[in-house]
Amino acid sequence: MSEEMLGIDIGGSGIKGAPVELSDGAFTRERFRIPTPRPSTPKAVARVLGEIVEHFGWDGPVGVTFPGVVVGGATLSAANVSKEWIGQDAEALFAEATGCPVTLLNDADAAGIAEMRLGAGRDRPGTVVLLTLGTGIGSALFTDGVLVPNTEFGHLELHGKDAESRASAKAREDHDLSWEKWAKRLSEYMAHLEALISPSLIIVGGGVSKKSDHFVPLIQGVRAPIVPARLVNNAGIVGAAMAAAAAHPSEVAASGPPEVRAAGTTGGAQRAAGTAEAARG
Repeated sequence: MSEEMLGIDIGGSGIKGAPVELSDGAFTRERFRIPTPRPSTPKAVARVLGEIVEHFGWDGPVGVTFPGVVVGGATLSAANVSKEWIGQDAEALFAEATGCPVTLLNDADAAGIAEMRLGAGRDRPGTVVLLTLGTGIGSALFTDGVLVPNTEFGHLELHGKDAESRASAKAREDHDLSWEKWAKRLSEYMAHLEALISPSLIIVGGGVSKKSDHFVPLIQGVRAPIVPARLVNNAGIVGAAMAAAAAHPSEVAASGPPEVRAAGTTGGAQRAAGTAEAARG
């Protein structure tokens, strides 16, 4: 039996959404993308979410990701979007703009949830970290399948700057770096991260993960296996849909995705994060 939920992923360059089949993460309709407004103020982004919901004719719960810290439905940081997001009750804003119940969570956390349940992290115990390489660097940290939300490892300091300013996919493009030179920066960043959390697996996500064969084999000095995300750049949409399903279980049949939870958080992210059992399905 098909069970779907709408997921929307807010990114630095584009806002994209699709209805998701919860059992396998497949899109039931073609993904719809709108460029992120400039400036990316809360009201401007909320209008785009309304357009996406209207495009699909959707009237049920919606899962939405945000590129920053999310606690209790509020956005508490804004590294690559308008500073107006800091302290914004975004979950309520989006619910008003779409006319739908909204579950909001960090974008990398959403991608991690999808990868732990359906992708490269499935059945992986221990400490697993997903890094989304895009406009910035997002991160999702799991220990035995339980999410530690809002880690923001892209803001670790390297050479006096945020790591993402040197090692994100945007940094590669902005500085016209070869794959080899970018891999050297990623090696330095991942080795630093590994010294802090000792992961058993590193998953590389974001749009550039489609080209992982160009740079992952070039990364050196990192003990943990490094693998591309299986859901590639769709993981955020899929994880957002799973979050909405977990927050509104009455909207899906009993055979839908299992309950999910997180360690030490509240609100949408708490409902959205996966236990080890959920990750293994």
